[in-house]
Amino acid sequence: MRRHYDPATRKGAVTISNNTYGYIRVSTREQNEDRQLAAMRELAISRKNIFMDKQSGKDFERPQYKRLIKKLKPDDLLYIKSIDRLGRNYVEILEQWRVLTREKRVDIVVLDMPLLDTRRGKDLMGTFLSDIVLQVLSFAAENERTNIRQRQAEGIAAAKARGVRFGRPPKPLPENFHSAYQRWKGGAITGTAAAKECGMPLATFRYHAQIHQKAENL
Repeated sequence: MRRHYDPATRKGAVTISNNTYGYIRVSTREQNEDRQLAAMRELAISRKNIFMDKQSGKDFERPQYKRLIKKLKPDDLLYIKSIDRLGRNYVEILEQWRVLTREKRVDIVVLDMPLLDTRRGKDLMGTFLSDIVLQVLSFAAENERTNIRQRQAEGIAAAKARGVRFGRPPKPLPENFHSAYQRWKGGAITGTAAAKECGMPLATFRYHAQIHQKAENL
């Protein structure tokens, strides 16, 4: 065992042993986990005791979190960077907190919110205050995610109203499309032959041919 300063409690030295763990989750494979990982390293947590999931927010399977839950024993200590690492919404956060503190009987420290440190106030009043803080913060976390999604939706709607197009830019038509289109339109070749000349599926050729026909009729 070794002694190390704990930034969550801001107390002198605490004992860091093999029953101290860290959990990291990033919502997409592109999101960077460095901020969370650096916080765990500052606590001198063994690398083998840091569990990390990189998953989309949709499936939320979290295989590493499940491994961690199986490994945790009563009186172990778990660090997480922020409360929303435990779940996608208010209900999930509260449920995982219950599993960890009541069923697994481990202590949790939320680094971004020092008030959420179950090592403090083991009496009834301390537990009550922690539960109140947890409910408020988890509700706030869910509410902020909802607001972000709403702002994104409103921004996309406003951009579309201005004529901004989303998604991949359309693939340019081959140089010989116009020639093949004119011969197909004149009956010189079939649609299948025209599509083959242009190197595209028949349905794609017909789609672009319809667009050209509408443009010519304007």
